[in-house]
Amino acid sequence: MLMSKYFRKFVDRAILSVKYFTMESAQVISHVHDPEYGAVVEVSKRTKSPSLLIVCEHASNYIPLHLKNLGLSHDAQFSHAAWDPGALGVAASMADLLPALLISGRVSRLVYDCNRPPEAASAIPDKSEVYDIPGNVNLSAKERQKRIDCVYRPFETALYDHIKLHRDTLALMVTIHSFTPVFHGKQRDVDIGILHGKDSQFAHAMMGAIPPETKFDVRLNEPYSAQDGVAHTLDLHGAGNGLANVMIEIRNDLIQTPDNQRELAQFLSDWLIQTRRGIS
Repeated sequence: MLMSKYFRKFVDRAILSVKYFTMESAQVISHVHDPEYGAVVEVSKRTKSPSLLIVCEHASNYIPLHLKNLGLSHDAQFSHAAWDPGALGVAASMADLLPALLISGRVSRLVYDCNRPPEAASAIPDKSEVYDIPGNVNLSAKERQKRIDCVYRPFETALYDHIKLHRDTLALMVTIHSFTPVFHGKQRDVDIGILHGKDSQFAHAMMGAIPPETKFDVRLNEPYSAQDGVAHTLDLHGAGNGLANVMIEIRNDLIQTPDNQRELAQFLSDWLIQTRRGIS
């Protein structure tokens, strides 16, 4: 198959390191390592037969050393442009609570955005929000292809392989993201966004099951929607496999600390459980 071909090509020049160890309830199954790019994807499983897959594409702001920080300032490297602050903490806590299979990207989205297809210009942006990305300007076709092969293909393959492995038990895929409170100078008031791509069923079910006592401002398809190009993972790996799916966006000032992240994880986990009960 196409993805298997890309994976074999990647492994020919990369080191595949499989590690097994217990970390509380979590078992890290594998990291895919590349000599230059480091660990590009992590897969961890909290249960042998997961019914839920959690994906965190923008979990890290790590930029491989050979890319020389892409020419970015320190502020830019730690800004929302480079990753989704707090998202991995929420995703990992949810994976523990539910429990679930968790797949996360370990390289900054400014190197390659794993929620974008290779043909999208935004997959390797030369500008993000207010930041210019010097290291992404005038990339050759060969340089661009290397990032696709070393960052995107292993992430894509990890999703493909684990969905196939657990398809008999998987019922839902949830992607976890965070967004900045101020974008291009405009304040965002929404706290949590529920987004969908081609398959809107579960997103609408969640909106119909918002806990009545919630303190959060929850909105459908805000602050982004599929028209902004954010539904790639949902459509390819969720709808493409007949797997119910939804994207959850959290304003990142709400998840700045581990305690904040655990609080949101508990709220979202309870909400997901209630939604699934309502449609089962």
